[in-house]
Amino acid sequence: MNKLYYVYDPMCSWCWGFKPTWEKIEQALSGDIEIVYLLGGLAPDSDQPMPIAMQKQIAAYWHKIETLLGTEFNHEFWTLNTPRRATYPACRAILAARAQQAEILMLNAIQKAYYLQARNPSDNPVLIDLADTLGLDKTKFSTDLQHDTTQEALLAEIQFARSIGGNSFPSLFVQTATGITPIPIDYQNAGTCIEQIKQANTN
Repeated sequence: MNKLYYVYDPMCSWCWGFKPTWEKIEQALSGDIEIVYLLGGLAPDSDQPMPIAMQKQIAAYWHKIETLLGTEFNHEFWTLNTPRRATYPACRAILAARAQQAEILMLNAIQKAYYLQARNPSDNPVLIDLADTLGLDKTKFSTDLQHDTTQEALLAEIQFARSIGGNSFPSLFVQTATGITPIPIDYQNAGTCIEQIKQANTN
């Protein structure tokens, strides 16, 4: 079966904005094509507080997405936390949850914690608490989250995402026997994406 790659980062605000459209796409195509989630890895690990200029820039993106797509954001995040430019911890949490067949559950939990509850998914204790709330094996999750093999798996997945052209998030690609076709993202119209994916899937 051909594959539809969805390249994303759990802390990418445009992926959060795209979520309702993506869910429609996924629902419409399930069964017609294998859907594969790929972590794109937005920002490597960092212990440094995010520079104020970058905080303002990302906060402005949130307002832009809110205005354009009607996506809900809790803007208190910026005053309640010390943001860091680090999405790899959240990406590793996705892999640790994937090991327990809970990738999508964890993705949803991270996005809600970050964008609606003003919690910081760059912090391991937040991620471990989310896993516990989801009913995952907390000890296994915590070990996997911080294990070298999980970091190696993340870097390999990021490298693959880059190799097919997944340099921005979200990105969509259809893989068939004849090659890989990038699908333009239409944030407001699932139908446009669905038609293009179907067309690429029959080539």
